[in-house]
Amino acid sequence: MIKPLIRWSTTLGVAGAAFLSWGAIENLIAIALPEAEVLEKLDPVPVFTIADEQGAPLVASGEDEAKVAGVFISQTDANEFVNQLKTENPELAEKVRVVPVSLGEVYKLAETAQGDKDNANALNFAYVPEEEAVASAKIIGEANEKPYQGGVPLFVAKGGEGKGYLTIEQNSQQVIPFFFDKKQLEEMVNKYKEQEPEIAADVDIEVHPLEGVIETLETGSDETLEKIVLVPSTESIQFLQSVSPPAPGEGEATPEATPEATPEQ
Repeated sequence: MIKPLIRWSTTLGVAGAAFLSWGAIENLIAIALPEAEVLEKLDPVPVFTIADEQGAPLVASGEDEAKVAGVFISQTDANEFVNQLKTENPELAEKVRVVPVSLGEVYKLAETAQGDKDNANALNFAYVPEEEAVASAKIIGEANEKPYQGGVPLFVAKGGEGKGYLTIEQNSQQVIPFFFDKKQLEEMVNKYKEQEPEIAADVDIEVHPLEGVIETLETGSDETLEKIVLVPSTESIQFLQSVSPPAPGEGEATPEATPEATPEQ
């Protein structure tokens, strides 16, 4: 059963970030995090499923007749799927709706299904990435000679001396923002280029699949990925703001750069 969104805070992982720099983190390695810490990274990200009035997800038969439920990264894509269903199967379309859930909720359900492989009715989840993000990931993959291999693209920047990952200072700690929306990352990089044009002149954007990042969080052996923060797309941030308006005086849920930003040595 899918638990629909009741209320999420719009204070996302990078809200209030004030400083941009190129961190000394050069390789994407991960420490195996406790489930609670993995959920802390995933819970702020909204995703969208198709469910009936009782909250049971719409499923299709996958390989070996496994039950598979689609998880849309984009609310627009989920709505378009339902609209298409109205044409192809209007009777079924009458019984389903788009339900927003947190990525953490999907993760928990997927973990439960993973531990119950012998159950023929166990539910599996298939992420449906946003089409524009996939197109961007393919272009970047070709340019980096690392072809896009599928999955939900996450975009992260590297640059500065030593080609470290772009970091943001948040609560006196450096975090690495991973973006679902490439345009958001480009906006951040452009702000940094204005502050430190010589240091930020040579910037590369890498693509990492969400599924791989989650798996690495669970199984890695280094502390690097403790610093990762997932930044929902602009569309998702607007959705969160629509269901849970910021309290008076609360900042925008997007990263900000200031002229005081300095690179790490």
